[in-house]
Amino acid sequence: MKKQHAFSAYILIGIGVYFLIRQLNLSLFANFYSWPTFLMIIGIAFLIHSYSTKEYQNIFVGVLLLGLGIHFHGLENYPFWFDHWSSYALIVGVAFLIRFFKTKTGLIPASVLIGLALLMIFSVTLPEWFDWIYGIADFFETFWPVALIGIGIYFLRFKK
Repeated sequence: MKKQHAFSAYILIGIGVYFLIRQLNLSLFANFYSWPTFLMIIGIAFLIHSYSTKEYQNIFVGVLLLGLGIHFHGLENYPFWFDHWSSYALIVGVAFLIRFFKTKTGLIPASVLIGLALLMIFSVTLPEWFDWIYGIADFFETFWPVALIGIGIYFLRFKK
């Protein structure tokens, strides 16, 4: 019964700390006065709630929101920050991997996404005999919506 409103409490505490720091005008946190900070606060609230209530399924959402918040914060504030579609695959893969350590589910998607992301991140400097990867990447970048359509049809027809 005590944990029923814990998630809301964590969100309120995080937002309260954010606005208190903003009101006090602490220059150390000046870079954090933006919308990605709210993604990070919500992600941290999910993680704290997941570990405190032992409901580990929410770890995925927490890591995903925290990772996206960090990524968008980096894009806004640091000129060296890496901006490539594979960084999103890496964030989702890491979220699957961290959830796997507690729930023992999601290792295969984590491995595939992290492997694909790392391959694409380092594809800028791939040797010439890996040129076929660019063709596959171009194909997937163009036709990924077809996969969503196919999964939707599969759920409609075969999953009951």
